[in-house]
Amino acid sequence: MKNHKSSNFDTKVIHGAPRHPNLTDVVAPIHPTTIFNHPETGMDASQDHYIRSDNPNRRQLEELCTGLEDGSQAAAFASGMAAIAAVFQALEPGDHLILPQDVYHGTRTLVKKIMHRWNLQFDEVDTTDLERVRQSITQKTRLIWLETPSNPMLHITDISAIAELARELDSGIQVAVDNTWPSPALQQPLNLGADISVHSATKYLGGHSDILGGVVINKQSDEMAGRIRDFQQQAGGVLSPHDSWMLVRSIKTLGWRMKGHCLNARKIAGFLSDHPKVTKVYYPGLKDHHGHDIAQKQMSDFGGMISFEIYGSAEDALRMVAKAKIITSATSLGGVESIWEHRRSSESDDSQTPEALIRLSVGLEDVDDLIEDISMALG
Repeated sequence: MKNHKSSNFDTKVIHGAPRHPNLTDVVAPIHPTTIFNHPETGMDASQDHYIRSDNPNRRQLEELCTGLEDGSQAAAFASGMAAIAAVFQALEPGDHLILPQDVYHGTRTLVKKIMHRWNLQFDEVDTTDLERVRQSITQKTRLIWLETPSNPMLHITDISAIAELARELDSGIQVAVDNTWPSPALQQPLNLGADISVHSATKYLGGHSDILGGVVINKQSDEMAGRIRDFQQQAGGVLSPHDSWMLVRSIKTLGWRMKGHCLNARKIAGFLSDHPKVTKVYYPGLKDHHGHDIAQKQMSDFGGMISFEIYGSAEDALRMVAKAKIITSATSLGGVESIWEHRRSSESDDSQTPEALIRLSVGLEDVDDLIEDISMALG
């Protein structure tokens, strides 16, 4: 297979997926087969033999994602949670993990309810405070997990500073970044010093709310990367050929979609900041956001996600979300359609999200229509 090499992102997403030298298709075909012929000499480990181990469509997606973030290898999974679980399962029982205090509730639940039985130790830390991270590192710490911007409060963590700290204290500590919210179009964690980049491909990589998937990208082909690959193939939570093909197709428009998400989000964040019924807007593109300077340094733009609080109760926020005519009330993000939700009611019982907070994934509709819809819902 052959890759087109380019340092420009919008070219990479279109031409970065490898093409089979024996096929002339401009768009690769879908390979739905679960099995492959063995040669007369018997099964060769370098050849396709069973879909759980490999598939041409999944391999194409993995090589594309590897190139988008300048990694050494990638592993595609059936969901974002399966991808996250693979990273945690690559640790040893008794290892110590640092989690952000503001983290996707599914990640926190996975660690508390499942990985805790694996005897994985963890501390929740304000990762925006470098000194607190330093104080939380122990002799058993093997992984620092970051979300930046975080979900749902959009806290910004300095990836380079955390990576430098990890290497200063212990070369065995790896830094993993959930890069779902910014996507590779806006943030490149591996080029900022991180060891692992993780995506819920269901979100911006897919971009159309019709694919479930996850991807782990490793900077080095090291022991950790090998364990993640082993977990993918042996546990079997692999991405299907059809969904792999769909993701390769969707990623081709990622750069341009993200430009539109960011443009609309900037305008909506400004509108919300001036609205008398909004008490707080969380968006790193606003100059008064506490992480604005770091976001400006490590992101090429500020993303399409906004959280904001309104005057009133959780019930008021729920009523507001239900009023919208254009914006869909749903639990997800990253689609071409705008989506919002009362976030606390979507999270687990130990949610730390403010009661009247609304999380908004800004879509690609006309921004004036979106602002009109939000204004109507605010009343």
